[in-house]
Amino acid sequence: MKKFSYLLFSIMLVLGILSGCGSQEQQKSKDTSKESQVEITVSAAASLQDALNSLKTTYEKEHSNVKITYNFGGSGALQQQISQGAPVDLFFSAAEDKFDQLVKEGLIEKSQGVDLLSNDLVLVVPKKNETGIQNFQDLTKAKKVALGTPEAVPAGQYATETLKNIKVWNTVKPKVVYAKDVRQVLTYVETGNVDAGIVYRTDAIVSKKAKIVAVADDKSHTPIIYPLGMIKDSQHTKETKAFYDFLQSKKAMDVFKSYGFKGVK
Repeated sequence: MKKFSYLLFSIMLVLGILSGCGSQEQQKSKDTSKESQVEITVSAAASLQDALNSLKTTYEKEHSNVKITYNFGGSGALQQQISQGAPVDLFFSAAEDKFDQLVKEGLIEKSQGVDLLSNDLVLVVPKKNETGIQNFQDLTKAKKVALGTPEAVPAGQYATETLKNIKVWNTVKPKVVYAKDVRQVLTYVETGNVDAGIVYRTDAIVSKKAKIVAVADDKSHTPIIYPLGMIKDSQHTKETKAFYDFLQSKKAMDVFKSYGFKGVK
C-alpha cells in the first residue's frame, strides 16, 4: 500500500511538473507574439485621411504583426513636431518645403524620400450657394472666406498665392477665417459659417454639403506635391520600409487615385 501511494505521488508530481512547463511555454508563446507586434506611426497631411485609412485596413489584414497609427494635421505643424523629437516613422507631407526642411535637418535621408502624389486647389461653397460665388474673383463679394493658416497648412499657402496672383488678395484678406487644416476649412463651408473656402479637390469630392465651383490654374500657385519619406531615427526600419514601399505600389496608387489624387508628372 505504501509502495502504491508513493508511486501515485510520483506520477502526480511528474504530471504537475509537465503541466507547469506547458504553462510556461504557452506564456512564452504569448509573450513572443506580443513582442512581434510592431506599431508604425505615420504623420500625414489631413487631406490624405480617407485614402490612408482605407490603405491601413488593407495593409493590416495582410500584415497581422503590424499596426499602423496615423497623426493627421497641417503639414507645417507635423513638421515642427518631428523637428522637436516626436516619435514618428513616416512623414507624408502636402508640401515640398515642409518635407525639405526635415531633409535639411538630417531627419530624413534624401534617398529615403519620394514625390508621390499631386492634387488640385479648388474653391468650394455651401450647396445652396446663396451668395452666387462662381469663381475666385467672386470672393471679393463674400463676407467670410475660410483658408488654412498659411504658415502651417500648405493649402492655405497655395490659396494665398492664387489670390495674390489674380489680384484680389488685398480685398479678400480682411474677410479670411483661418483654420488649422483643410478639413476644418471644409467644415466651416459645410456648416455655412463662411461663404466659401479653398481646399484640395480630394477633400471637396467627399463632401455632401459643399460643392466645387472653380479650380485654380496650376500656374497661379506653387505645384502641389506630396512627398513621402522615412524618418531616419525610426525604431522599426524593416517594417517602416515595407509600408513605405507599399504606399508606392500600383495597388496603393489605385486607391489614392480613387480618392482624387494624381501621380506626379
